[in-house]
Amino acid sequence: MINRLASESSPYLQQHAGNPVDWHPWGEEALELARETDRPILLSIGYSSCHWCHVMERESFEDPETASLMNELFVSVKVDREERPDIDQVYMKAVQAMTGGGGWPLTAWLTPDGVPFYGGTYYPPEPRHGMPSFRQVLRATAEAWRDRRGDVVEAGRQLVDAIRRASDPSAGGPGDAVERAEAAAEAEELGATDGAPGAELLDEAYRVLEARFDERHGGFGGAPKFPQPVTLEIVLRRHARTGEARALEMLVRTLERMAAGGLRDHLAGGFHRYSVDAKWLVPHFEKMLYDNALLARMYLDAFRVTGDAALRAVAEQTLDYLLADMRSPEGGFFSARDADSEGEEGLFYVWTPEDVESVLGAERAAPFMRVYGVTHGGNFEGRSILHLDAPVGSVARALDVPADELEERLAEDRIRLLEARARREEPFRDEKILAAWNGLAVRALAEAGATLDRPDYVDAAVEAAGLLMDRMRPDGRLLRVLMHGEARIPAFLEDHAALGNALLSLHGATLDLRWLEDARWACDEILDRFLDPESGALFDVASDAEALVLRARDPLDNATPSGTSLAAELLVRAGHVFDDARYRDAAERIFAAEEALLRRFGPGFGRLLAALDRARATPVEVAIVGDPEDAATRALVRAAHARFLPNLTIVGRAPDAAAPDVPLLEGRGLVDGRPAAYVCRGYACRLPVTRPEEVVAEIEELGRGLEELGRG
Repeated sequence: MINRLASESSPYLQQHAGNPVDWHPWGEEALELARETDRPILLSIGYSSCHWCHVMERESFEDPETASLMNELFVSVKVDREERPDIDQVYMKAVQAMTGGGGWPLTAWLTPDGVPFYGGTYYPPEPRHGMPSFRQVLRATAEAWRDRRGDVVEAGRQLVDAIRRASDPSAGGPGDAVERAEAAAEAEELGATDGAPGAELLDEAYRVLEARFDERHGGFGGAPKFPQPVTLEIVLRRHARTGEARALEMLVRTLERMAAGGLRDHLAGGFHRYSVDAKWLVPHFEKMLYDNALLARMYLDAFRVTGDAALRAVAEQTLDYLLADMRSPEGGFFSARDADSEGEEGLFYVWTPEDVESVLGAERAAPFMRVYGVTHGGNFEGRSILHLDAPVGSVARALDVPADELEERLAEDRIRLLEARARREEPFRDEKILAAWNGLAVRALAEAGATLDRPDYVDAAVEAAGLLMDRMRPDGRLLRVLMHGEARIPAFLEDHAALGNALLSLHGATLDLRWLEDARWACDEILDRFLDPESGALFDVASDAEALVLRARDPLDNATPSGTSLAAELLVRAGHVFDDARYRDAAERIFAAEEALLRRFGPGFGRLLAALDRARATPVEVAIVGDPEDAATRALVRAAHARFLPNLTIVGRAPDAAAPDVPLLEGRGLVDGRPAAYVCRGYACRLPVTRPEEVVAEIEELGRGLEELGRG
């Protein structure tokens, strides 16, 4: 049996096309059918690399008896959360409000008008651990709809009203005028300028994280443990602003322990989604584009702070993985790799001693297995997840071989094992291209390429950005998804904001003025389509988007930075590049609108706090004039990117290019015919320099001054 999902382009929806369930994609047809037949909607939301989504499909959606019940009692609708984060956000909030928890697969029951009245996540096929079976829940919800219709409808209406009040500033939610005024008064007492939220909010969030820090394994809290690169930005910026050694220790220990554990793919590079244990050993094996883009940039920034070659290596290996496995023929980046292959989670990635010996031979396999923890008992269902179990130096001493010689052998062994692993059945790859996630990847590649002298990274970033701006912006309107050559679904706030930030970073790596023009377009789209003029807050969906039971809005960071935090960062950065008060003022209104939440739940707003820190930090700018194709110009660009500063702006142009909207570039020229860099502080520029080491020295001098200001 093939259902309606067969004609959908989403790989996740297509995975369910053969279910005996009469699935519908989200749309007016399904809603109209529910109204005509007076049946509730059963909404199931997931994504292609979701392990428990696959489990529920095998147990329930492929079961004829369960499917028959669903078809009789409900209009069943499938949604890919990665394509429609707005639908996911609205109904996830409803389920969280009803149950106190959430996750995927998300299962919700709605009235024909889309109002949620019951929900949960995964339901087993039989009663288990106090959980009812899925079939029991199906019958109970249908009975409630039939026999207690009035109560169901009223409860759903009250639930939606409560969610609307909590998420909409203009409806009296957490960002309402009274609460913002109280927060502003508190900020003024703490010394923030003009009552505006200030750097003390980042300090408060840092103190919470410090109290939760896992001294042994890094990260925050216990199992399950997520990488949280957005949260780590709070720790990084604390160190960058104050020079505090403790913050740097927390950051580096976390990054080192994550890189040593099974969370990282030690053969191909890249990171899995999260660890089910506290020590980063056993991952949930899916690989997501956004995790790897964010983590690569975090490792890059940590390298720029510490100069640690090991951190640089992890950043490069992560980006190399994206180029090798996640890049589309058109130059964009695919969304995810599944956790499962051959029906088993993690099977593609794990090894037995016999597996390793069959590839390397017994003699050569022994030191490899010792370093990477491959044992006969294994650490995951009888097999071993590769992880750095023993320091290479200690193994080298035990074998009486030089450490660098053993390192070379291990590098060769990893290549041979990777080649052998490639002959296994690969996990499914979700090949849809998402604007927001590609924006994160473009930014990481651009900044890493400029910092590490990797022109292949910059070229990849340029190609991906071109795809986003040319193929995914028909008629000047950005679309979220590109699949099978077709772009569709109007883009959300996070798409515009992630792309805008990527374009500013891409300009800083290439000095191509096109990317500045496109970044300004992204800023204007955000202000025109997503800003609430009354409160200054941002919605996640455009003002002319499809109407749901409420307009999605969530400033809290999750696995990715929220659209609000990305937009605030973009507006702060662009406001400085263009000296545009409209962008700066919009960013300040966002900070004010979210201040009450920032004070309550600071660690949940890593990127918004980073944007606030950038807005409050003394600006440092580098303006470069030179031919972007010239080696001397590229050396200046590389030097400008060499150090992480809380508020570093890099702009540039070719000598014959005009940039009237960029004050930092006005009146700048070559020096004796050579490319030149102008290092500035708050638009006040020093004499131009022409050698990379001079650029680095001037930035470091200003950086030391900023640390003194931070400590003061």
